[in-house]
Amino acid sequence: MKIDKPYKNLHPYNVNYIKNPDQKTMQELALKHVPGIIRSKYGNLDRITKNKARMAKYTYIIVKPDNTQQYSHNTIPLNKAEILINAQKEYIESKGTLVEIDGYIGNKLDRAVGVQWLFTLEGINIAGMQQVLSFPRNIVESNDMLDKPFNPIFRIVYTPWMKAIDMPGEQAILVDLENYITYVIGPDYFGESKKGALRMFNDYIYKKGGLVLHAGMKSVKIGNTFLGMSIMGLSGTGKTTTTFSKQGDATYPIQDDMIAIWPDTQVSITENGAFAKTYGLKKETEPIIFKGTLNKDAWVENVFFNADGSYDFSKDVLTKNDVKRLKEILILTGANEKNINDYIEGRVRLEDKIDKYGIPYDGWDFLVWTQNGRSIIPMKAIENAGDLNDIPSIKFMGILNRDEGKDAATPGIIKFSSPEQAAGYFMLGETSKTSAAGKERGKTRSPFTQPFFPLEFGLQAIRFSELVAKMPDVVLWLMNTGYVGGDALDTKNGKALKVKISHSSAMLEALIKNEIVWKEDPDFHYYIVDTTNPKNKELLKVVPEKILNPVKLFEEQNRMEEYQAWIKKMKTERKKFLQKYRVDEEIINAVIR
Repeated sequence: MKIDKPYKNLHPYNVNYIKNPDQKTMQELALKHVPGIIRSKYGNLDRITKNKARMAKYTYIIVKPDNTQQYSHNTIPLNKAEILINAQKEYIESKGTLVEIDGYIGNKLDRAVGVQWLFTLEGINIAGMQQVLSFPRNIVESNDMLDKPFNPIFRIVYTPWMKAIDMPGEQAILVDLENYITYVIGPDYFGESKKGALRMFNDYIYKKGGLVLHAGMKSVKIGNTFLGMSIMGLSGTGKTTTTFSKQGDATYPIQDDMIAIWPDTQVSITENGAFAKTYGLKKETEPIIFKGTLNKDAWVENVFFNADGSYDFSKDVLTKNDVKRLKEILILTGANEKNINDYIEGRVRLEDKIDKYGIPYDGWDFLVWTQNGRSIIPMKAIENAGDLNDIPSIKFMGILNRDEGKDAATPGIIKFSSPEQAAGYFMLGETSKTSAAGKERGKTRSPFTQPFFPLEFGLQAIRFSELVAKMPDVVLWLMNTGYVGGDALDTKNGKALKVKISHSSAMLEALIKNEIVWKEDPDFHYYIVDTTNPKNKELLKVVPEKILNPVKLFEEQNRMEEYQAWIKKMKTERKKFLQKYRVDEEIINAVIR
């Protein structure tokens, strides 16, 4: 099977191409061709999907039989992939129409990558979302280039309602890194389109000598100086919230999800908007994202909607009337019709089908609305956005850890003592699993919070060390955005503390303004806030001492055995994890000494 690189054959399928339709047209076509979609009272569209998150387990790198290179993803032999690719081609040509979106990752031509996205009509809502986030040709290209055919490096081919026969879950995301084409078969969740391109971008930038960070970025003004801050974090850690919250004299969001650090340490952005989580969204705490989500030009995915078309961002369990009203959509997205009827007609009780944490048992997922609702907001709808053409160098580079559970003991904010120590913790990518990760609970680790880096994960630590060596003034930090001493239930019982958005903003602002007096943690040898120093009293007015120094909580509650066990457990698990990826001994020692 001969596969051409995207720029060699712009239209490889024998179909009608709808090329770069405007947003109004795509909304109209989405309402006509996409099941499970409604127009909200705000004028934008809300799609309820079968998949509630990306399907990493169904993602495969295509490899040849003699290819011995190691990858971080699942792999699939070329001959088996070709069967699926040919089947997708037949499916596409039987449908007769593709929606084509031409755009760029990045907004500066010398640091941007052209991408062609192709969608069958039942995925035109995804096409609309993708067009919002990508940079259009007329922003990136010169007038001379605009007169010529598009010259993409990447291609995404997306068929959301096709079944990948004989594949687990009847879904498959096939990644061809040789030709930079990703084939998405089955998933109907927007993240597969967005991350499909960014996964290839990770490979592309790494091979050029740089590194892509799964990080938001903002410009923070201190006096007359603008400083760049990057914020890494897995889904649910608060990356978007932190990126759009205010610190310093002014904060200007630049990027929501991924940035590229090039070999010369200059930064380029990837997207022209935000892909924000909406669960728990409030105007008071996240005004920029809240207002952007209600913008008529935003697209929305998996947000609960009331009968009048308004959104409920905090919807948890569904009442019988909710399920009755949404029955058709729930069945369409995979819910069991018999179980739905049993609930509506009162033959089963809600409390018998969910656990104490509100997690539904298998077969009863429809009883609890997903917490992974999303909004795709164009940058033009984001108030106070930074100048995307004038991006400051990174001064502050950090990572978020949403710690949770009885052994949650990560301090509210940490400053790393060395680049090697930061490299180790960034490599660990620790947090607690969220709704986007499924029903599982407990700690998880993902190198550099980067499940989209397709090559060996350990390569990231090496490249990071090389790049940071060229950035001698960068401040490296970690922040806990979860809990200290327990979880939400423990907080209600007075045994744990929740790290609030106001706490996070205060800690980061003090870090940026260099107002914190630090001390070395005796167990992990990073720096924590010295809560006994009077110079930190202003921070302590906002952030509880036990968040800044969790050992105080464990001492007060006579739980020091738990705390000591946590120290031992973390050092053992971290060392094992880093050794698994063959991380340099100097980095490992900086983490567990």
